[in-house]
Amino acid sequence: MALVPGKQILEEAKKSGYGVGAYNVNNMEQIQAIMAAAKETKSPVIIQASRGALKYSNFTYLGYLMKAAVIENPEIPVAMHLDHGNSLESVIKAIDLGFSSVMIDGSLMEDGKTASTYEYNVKVTRSVVEYSHARGVSVEAEIGTLGGIEDGVGSGKIHLTDPQEAKKFVDETGVDSLAIAIGTSHGAYKFKGAANLAFDVLKEIRSLISIPIVLHGASSVPKELIEEVNKYGGKMPGATGVPMESLQEAITLGVSKINVDTDGRLAITAAIRKVFTETPEKFDPRDYLGPARMALTNLIISKMKAFKTAGHAGDYTPKTLDDMKKGYALK
Repeated sequence: MALVPGKQILEEAKKSGYGVGAYNVNNMEQIQAIMAAAKETKSPVIIQASRGALKYSNFTYLGYLMKAAVIENPEIPVAMHLDHGNSLESVIKAIDLGFSSVMIDGSLMEDGKTASTYEYNVKVTRSVVEYSHARGVSVEAEIGTLGGIEDGVGSGKIHLTDPQEAKKFVDETGVDSLAIAIGTSHGAYKFKGAANLAFDVLKEIRSLISIPIVLHGASSVPKELIEEVNKYGGKMPGATGVPMESLQEAITLGVSKINVDTDGRLAITAAIRKVFTETPEKFDPRDYLGPARMALTNLIISKMKAFKTAGHAGDYTPKTLDDMKKGYALK
């Protein structure tokens, strides 16, 4: 089995200067598509589930599907990651399911929408770090807030990360990776005008902290996918994302993990709408979920190549959670 801690995947990416996509999943077809892309491109990969996705699947269903991806692809380093955990309890539930990496979003209160205080963020993050590290599980945290709301998460307001506060936060919590806010946004409507990211903030943060940096709200919302969705009955005028060129620049400046959710949803939706429009007599779920799975596979392949993840699956010997437990204990 190639289940590895998120910390190892991201540290390898940081060391070699490439980015690793963290792709959100809700069902079997999404997981299969992501793993097919990882196998095709020989890429390490992070498959992540939000609290909402886990709840939708009654937790165990999605957890076991993610485990199946690990078992079926022993040659691919895979981290199972909790996206936007909002409490120690949500983290414990994910770890009990076998997740090797968790995110605690203490930048927001437990409702997932209200911005928290710095002190609250430190307190909840530190509690998660202590619990998770004792079990060899990696921890990602966030400081600053993104725009937009996706899967019930987000304040809807952007608050750029303060570099000095980021350094203080890392020192006080002991997290393994840090999600920062430099102007990205959740959802399909990220920018009203030109897409401008605060690369100056990213550069300063990179100079102050040594752990891997994470970018949330980083879907590109490709124009061709929006056109395909709208062509077959969708209504998504004005949807815009982060240009791939900006993401590639962010990687060169120190970002190691790039979260991608919206783009996958668009690829799936476009493929399903096309089947329903062109062949309305179809009613077997395999007739539309199969093409949706293939569309997502092709999308993820393009991401893995663009992020330079491709070809790095065999670059290192995966560590186990027991290996990580020993490493954390030595600190």
